[in-house]
Amino acid sequence: MGAPSDTDRLRISAAARTGMVAHAYACFPEEMCGLIAGVPGDGNVAHFYPCANDAASAKVYTINAKDYLRAERDAEDRGWEILGCVHSHTHTEPYPSPTDVAQAPDPTWCYIIVSLKRDAPELRGYRIANGAISEVGLVIA
Repeated sequence: MGAPSDTDRLRISAAARTGMVAHAYACFPEEMCGLIAGVPGDGNVAHFYPCANDAASAKVYTINAKDYLRAERDAEDRGWEILGCVHSHTHTEPYPSPTDVAQAPDPTWCYIIVSLKRDAPELRGYRIANGAISEVGLVIA
């Protein structure tokens, strides 16, 4: 896996980043999860939807079905699409685990991982397709 290309970048508002990190801390020591939405193809995350982790685990996540539907309906009402999902790694690096790779449902999505391993949270984004992982550059705007 190399550095992200200039064409595979995702811009995230400071408010969305703050929401992701706050949700990660609120769910600690379990993994948090959520969804990101925006206008397809424009490279911007318009909103972060925090979701419940039905797995209630520090090692895996399962996005709550009602939260998923709520986010999807709200996004559609605003002319957006779900662009990907977010989850936290409470004690490991922000890199997809074998479980993350195996459970990645959509190769067009961006998978953002918030790592709480260090004092300062670290966010990284990835595309996962057919088991291959490629990094997506995240720009906090």
